[in-house]
Amino acid sequence: MKIGIIGSGHIGGTLTRRLRSLGHDVNVTNSRGPASLTDLAQETGAVAGTLEQAVQDADLVVVAVPLLVVPELPAPLFDGKIVVDADNYYPQRDGDIAELLDRSLTSSRWTADHLKGARVVKTFNNIQAAHLMDRGRPAGAGDRIALPVAGDDAEAKQLVMQLVDALGFDPVDAGTLDESWRQQPDTPVYGTDRDAEGVRQGLAEARP
Repeated sequence: MKIGIIGSGHIGGTLTRRLRSLGHDVNVTNSRGPASLTDLAQETGAVAGTLEQAVQDADLVVVAVPLLVVPELPAPLFDGKIVVDADNYYPQRDGDIAELLDRSLTSSRWTADHLKGARVVKTFNNIQAAHLMDRGRPAGAGDRIALPVAGDDAEAKQLVMQLVDALGFDPVDAGTLDESWRQQPDTPVYGTDRDAEGVRQGLAEARP
């Protein structure tokens, strides 16, 4: 696939490396501009581009930026795109966002509301970047980590689940974007390396 990655931090940089290793065409961008991504591009063979270049021809776009940046993204650019939301809301970094503080919205629903027309799927937000890099395992392996995947668009969710599987993790259907609070920070599955049954159990045990 042609994959655009917005953000070159821990998760964005790791996914650039992993997805390139699987043979996908990756165009990565960040707020500092393509010149700041020269080393990553040379290391991986990814293209360092502008935001528009990363998104416009992509089959799938990963958003891995501080949540406070999301409202600055030009929503029309994402219309019809499958968008993987790998973000988390951290008030100490992102500031006070009323509907996220009172949990009337999940962070992914908030993101989807800003990116009207995008087909948003939530995953990669609960795993440490180092484990995303190094702990992928073949299907059926006894120590395979599972990742929750939430979204409203069944076709988009299925494609993202296939990508999670290809990266070496068991995808677990975590319901809709409105149910994705079950994989946000301070829940049983956040920052843990559970297997598929463990993820299902953790999602069920999560409390608002």
